[in-house]
Amino acid sequence: MALVVFLRGVNVGGHKTFRPSILARELSDHDVVNVGAAGTFVVRKPGSRAKLVAELRRKLPFETEVLMCDGRDLIRLEMENPFGPKASRPEVVRFVTILPRADRVGAFLPIALPPGREWLVRIVGSRGRFVFGMYRRHMKTIGYLDQIGKRFGVRATTRNWNTIVAIARILKGEGKKTG
Repeated sequence: MALVVFLRGVNVGGHKTFRPSILARELSDHDVVNVGAAGTFVVRKPGSRAKLVAELRRKLPFETEVLMCDGRDLIRLEMENPFGPKASRPEVVRFVTILPRADRVGAFLPIALPPGREWLVRIVGSRGRFVFGMYRRHMKTIGYLDQIGKRFGVRATTRNWNTIVAIARILKGEGKKTG
């Protein structure tokens, strides 16, 4: 089973910068495909999770948190499309926040940050360890996205919905064939 690896807090604002495409090539024994610049990888031959994480950490020039999930979970999420068929407005971006473990977050939803009509981040649902919502493009948005994990008492990472769709395509054999 393929794994999806998410590195938390890399290549953001000039901090913890590296070239994901180079890391994917260095992990070629695992048939790794780099997805974008935010530290997202599809690992088609993961082997032992512990060994994969250890190898990944050795090759990174800094310490960071590594979150992993089974590829089939992201395929299922993409197929269910928690946002429905209607397209979002151009000023609104859909996202998925990946939690380190499945938590019971449904009781707390929906959440608007900041509260009220002028929200910048709106969390609209969850499935297992995935929390999904939308944000408005604004300078203050990243601070509110960082609050999502804090609200659930964990350190989480967020990806654009388009990234999740690209991952699902790769997992289904429709996307990039090499790292």
